[in-house]
Amino acid sequence: MNDNELLHAYRKLWSNRTLSVGSDEKKTLEEAIKKELLDEMTHPRVRKSPDKKLLDALKRIIAANISPEEKLELISKHMEMYEKILTK
Repeated sequence: MNDNELLHAYRKLWSNRTLSVGSDEKKTLEEAIKKELLDEMTHPRVRKSPDKKLLDALKRIIAANISPEEKLELISKHMEMYEKILTK
């Protein structure tokens, strides 16, 4: 699955969120997932931990109307970004 297809699948998870795409779909997807896991779209006083945000994301992916291959790729990408966040 290429980066453009994976980004398209990620967009299906969010019906009301805009996602500007630059020339690099992989970087766009990684930045979007990082923002999601760090809960940057929420006010700082009510932000959830990356652990809770990962669990929420996994539940959203599993319930999404996308192919099993897309689900596995998105779960893998979320886990990769979560590990990067923890190592910083």
